[in-house]
Amino acid sequence: MTQDSLQELTLRLRQFASERDWDRFHSPKNLAMALTGEAGELAAEFQWLTESESQELDPERLIRVQQEAADVLLYLIRLSDKLRFDLLEVANQKIELNARKYPADQVRGSARKYTEY
Repeated sequence: MTQDSLQELTLRLRQFASERDWDRFHSPKNLAMALTGEAGELAAEFQWLTESESQELDPERLIRVQQEAADVLLYLIRLSDKLRFDLLEVANQKIELNARKYPADQVRGSARKYTEY
C-alpha cells in the first residue's frame, strides 16, 4: 500500500462517516473498542482450526477472514486519523525498534521475547 492509497482510504473513511453523521461516535476510545471487537471476530475465524487448516482456508471462510481483516484495517486507519498520526510512519518506526530489540543474528528461529535474551 502506498502512502497515497492510505491517504485516499483515510479520506474516504472520513467522508463515509461524515455522510452518516457518525463522526460524533468515532472517539478514539470507541474506535479502539470497535477495533478490538473486530480483531476478536477475525481471531474467531481461526478458532479450533489446525495449523494446516488455518493456512488452507475454504473459500467461504477466506471471504469472512478478508472481511474481518478489512474491518480491522479500517478501524485502525480511522483511529490514526482521529489522533492525527501517520500510520505508515509509526509502523516503520516500530519495525526499526523491533529490529534493535530482536537482532536477526541473535533471535533467528526463536520465539522468545526480547527480555528473555
